[in-house]
Amino acid sequence: MTNFTLKPLPVDVDLETRAVLKKTASAHRYLAELKGMAATIPNETILISTLTLQEAKDSSEIENIITTHDDLYKSELFSDFITSPAAKEVGNYAAALQKGFAQVRKSRLLTVNHILEIHKELEQNDAGIRKLPGTELKNEQTGATIYTPPQNHEDILRLMSNLERFMNDETLTDLDPLVKMAVIHFQFESIHPFYDGNGRTGRIINILYLVAKGLLDIPILYLSRYIISNKMEYYRLLQDVRDTGDWERWILYMLEGVETTARQTIWLIQSIKKIMMEYKHRIRKELPKIYSQDLLNNLFRHPYTKIEYLQNDLRVSRLTATKYLQQLTEHGFLNKSKIGRYNYYINRQLMELFMDIPKE
Repeated sequence: MTNFTLKPLPVDVDLETRAVLKKTASAHRYLAELKGMAATIPNETILISTLTLQEAKDSSEIENIITTHDDLYKSELFSDFITSPAAKEVGNYAAALQKGFAQVRKSRLLTVNHILEIHKELEQNDAGIRKLPGTELKNEQTGATIYTPPQNHEDILRLMSNLERFMNDETLTDLDPLVKMAVIHFQFESIHPFYDGNGRTGRIINILYLVAKGLLDIPILYLSRYIISNKMEYYRLLQDVRDTGDWERWILYMLEGVETTARQTIWLIQSIKKIMMEYKHRIRKELPKIYSQDLLNNLFRHPYTKIEYLQNDLRVSRLTATKYLQQLTEHGFLNKSKIGRYNYYINRQLMELFMDIPKE
């Protein structure tokens, strides 16, 4: 461990090396393609609902909060019935991400108050910014202290205020937004302002910053999946910036993450669109009396659905919703399952997509 002191932003180093600028151009190209692809889905809540939960699952897994897709979706359907702590925490992450998105979409700013609200939703408490000293980042295997973040409450507040200005004041630096995102993530994780939930909050900030800067319209970049696949490198490169000032490899890592996950999410959206069209044509042909765009949206907004969801989305009676789901099951569009006395229905083709996302 080196004697590293965290300084306010901007960094007094040339961050946009030739390698970084080349990778930045490539990452922007795929991010722009993803933004355009997302706009071709007629109902944005389909992507927000499904991809937010995938991001929540993977971001939580980085912190060893592990749940299955099955538990996660059943927990969303039957929150009073399913008591999986991990699924509940993942659900909190998804709610925090969506809450932050609503705030950032409205203001096009990302403030300390927004971050506090996101963290409160994530952790389900009002602990807020650290006031007591003693926080250290340790090696999981050896228990050795790797890094000691700022301890003094006033120092943390000052650094967070500086980070807020860096995120929102375009006159402070002319760095490319993707390079800035990498710097912002390093700075937030190094400030480590909360007692718990810093990693997950920081990964939410990544997505919301891209929305604030207009690089995405909705929060669908699947970045945590990339970090899981390269978890040790993620922590090592973060620490290398503190130990040796190696910004270039950290920024290249984050840019590669943006590019890789943008490509993965483009594939996922294309695949969702393909299945949606198949369902649309088949339901129109096989079940023309029940077809509607609202029905189709429901089946893809909720990979696991239930009678109440159909009632609300289609504004039909419970009896009608039950009949619709039964017919969809008989024709192979859904798989019917049961938990206790409750029925639920799985869009199996959609769920299989989430298992088959290409790694590269």
